[in-house]
Amino acid sequence: MKLRLIITEQIAEKLARKHNIERSEVVQCFANKTGRLLDDDREDHRTDPPTHWFISETDAGRELKIIFVRETDAIFLKSAFEPNEEERRIYNKYGLAS
Repeated sequence: MKLRLIITEQIAEKLARKHNIERSEVVQCFANKTGRLLDDDREDHRTDPPTHWFISETDAGRELKIIFVRETDAIFLKSAFEPNEEERRIYNKYGLAS
């Protein structure tokens, strides 16, 4: 089953304005993903269904942290931005660990 990527107009505007990220870059990160998804289990960020995240690169090599919720037939993007060093460290340790 192919999942649809849903990016609301509000999220798309925020990504463009605040982070200079286009939809195509988010799609590329999903296509280029290696490793596994991590859950955002911080108290203030817990959702049902759970919020997942990963770090991946666009085709141009731009590294982005992708945050989303998956439902039955769709992925709802919550945010995307360039990761900081702590986020990279966590993903390298838990998302890319063998």
